[in-house]
Amino acid sequence: MGSRGARVVAGALLACLCGLYASTAVGRSAGVLVASCVLCAGVLAVWLRSLGRGWTVWDLGVLAVCGYACVIPGWVSVGLVGMVGGALVVAGRTWAAGAVAVSAFGLAALRGGPPAHVLDVTLTAVLSGVLVVGVARLVARIDGRAAARMTLALAAVEEERLRVAAELDAGLGKGLDAVAGARPDDLEAVLATAREALGTARAASVELRSLSLAPEIAAARGLLASGGIAADVTTGHREPLGRAGTLLAVVLREAVTDVVRRGTARTCEITTAERDGLLTLRVVNDGVRTSEQGAHALEGLDARIAAAGGRLRTGLALDGRFAVEASVRVPADRPVAEATAERRLAVGLLAVTIVVLSVKGLLQVPPRELPVAVPSMLAMVILLRWTRPRGRRWGVLLAVQAVASFVPLVVLREPWGTLPGLLLGSLFVLLPVRLAAVLGVLVTVLTGVAASGQEMVVNTLVSVPLTALVVYGLLRLARLADELADAAAARARAAVVQERLRAARDLHDLLGHGLAAILIKGELARRLAGDPDRAAREFADMVAMAERARADMAAVTGAAPRLEFGPELASARGVLDAAGIEATVVREGDPPEDAEAVLAIVLREAVTNVLRHSEARHVEITVGSDGLSVANDGVSGQVTPPGSGLGNLATRLAAIDGTLEATRTPDGFRLAVRLPAADRAV
Repeated sequence: MGSRGARVVAGALLACLCGLYASTAVGRSAGVLVASCVLCAGVLAVWLRSLGRGWTVWDLGVLAVCGYACVIPGWVSVGLVGMVGGALVVAGRTWAAGAVAVSAFGLAALRGGPPAHVLDVTLTAVLSGVLVVGVARLVARIDGRAAARMTLALAAVEEERLRVAAELDAGLGKGLDAVAGARPDDLEAVLATAREALGTARAASVELRSLSLAPEIAAARGLLASGGIAADVTTGHREPLGRAGTLLAVVLREAVTDVVRRGTARTCEITTAERDGLLTLRVVNDGVRTSEQGAHALEGLDARIAAAGGRLRTGLALDGRFAVEASVRVPADRPVAEATAERRLAVGLLAVTIVVLSVKGLLQVPPRELPVAVPSMLAMVILLRWTRPRGRRWGVLLAVQAVASFVPLVVLREPWGTLPGLLLGSLFVLLPVRLAAVLGVLVTVLTGVAASGQEMVVNTLVSVPLTALVVYGLLRLARLADELADAAAARARAAVVQERLRAARDLHDLLGHGLAAILIKGELARRLAGDPDRAAREFADMVAMAERARADMAAVTGAAPRLEFGPELASARGVLDAAGIEATVVREGDPPEDAEAVLAIVLREAVTNVLRHSEARHVEITVGSDGLSVANDGVSGQVTPPGSGLGNLATRLAAIDGTLEATRTPDGFRLAVRLPAADRAV
């Protein structure tokens, strides 16, 4: 609902206050009633115009004229001038607001009546002023919080970047520095350091990905597409997930990999759902014929999930398809911010309203009736709980409030006609609108029946709904402040999750690949010990790659310059040559500048997949203005298909409207990127 919703609620609350004061003219002549309504509408219009915009001298002047014009003749309640005093406080003219409070007391005294009545009227004006001041400041604070949501998210992201940078520098950074500064006679130690750094990078990538299932789902889509299997994905969970996401990611990866490996499925459904803190992942495919056959691929995972308090089930569904279902407990949602200034202000306004209304009521109660009146007013503290109803006892508490509202009304009659209004506001906060409306009509009618005198009945039928709307507005603003704080915290958490996923992608796509290439160069240098010159060249290449990987760490922390495709292409050819794989580059054009960084990462991923997942002897790299393709001739049925990097690539390409195709050929594997530039050229 946000900032705009706060203004709507505040406007409705101000309208209710003006309506309450206009209703006090009921019973007078038609001309007086119309004039009172017009002047009260003028007060409302000035307030709505100035809400959140600031007050001018003209605004204050018009407001004072409209307010006093209907109060001085005695047409409406003196409480209306409280809205004038509140405007002066908001405008920073506190001394003038004090003069308005004194005038309210004087006007009440001039109208006559016992001291208790004069004090009652004065309290009404003070309450009116406090309410409008509080509402105006609450709207301003909610506006400020809404405007700061993005700033808070950016601050959270920056904090996460600094944390990731510190962790990587303490581990990977030192390892890369050691490799970059190594000498040829330190080769064995350098290889050990490089292996340790690669393990650290992979572990860090897994840890960074653990808060979300999104990257594994994206990888599953790419893997299924590479096997020609239609994927139907439905997500019904909320991020972040923490360690629960790590477990389900393993289940998803193993289940989908088995589906692709068998190659008999045509469709695969992936569904996630979350209910009462239980997160469930379900993977269903039509390519497994027996339960035993499908369960074999997930052997051992059931124990891990059971140790985490979850459950793994496998078997054929009623429709004959094989289903894998894993359920784990996710951490409870982070608590709502309890101490936001906005919520404290809203609750404070509600508390002041209850206290002032209680005092006003008690002023008109004889001492002998206090045993009934005091407990009833104390019961109204229940209203403060409705700012955030919790637990299963709210129905009992609402029943207590109902009794406290009607028993005094029946016993003490007229002075307690506003209590049902408080009850009616609670009904609209706690119950569905239709049910609350039906009960609200019943409460209003019963209150009118209990009142005595035609004027009191009319006043009750007007004041009870309007009082209810005032209470509802205050309760809604309090809860809106909570929702806004939650939304800001959720946005910051989501931004941190996205930052962690970005860092995980960069660890996998940049540092992970670079470290793998360093190991290949180092191993080659060791095998070429009998050819010192060539070994020295390979060692020098390894050191240069370590220096480049050190620079790539800046990309993981969000501070790296844009990657260039040309140097990456040259590096890819060098790595393939070092591994004994013939590389052919076909240039059909130059890729768009805005796509170079992503294509460089795609190329690095493709080359790494060739080295890790194939038995290739030849690789063909085709570069053009419409994209990039990397094809190799070494994939066999026994070779593991490409890993989760495909999901990372698909995510990156989606940002530039590119698409990724991963397909098996009769004797190999082809990874292709199609850019939107190709469509423009046609």
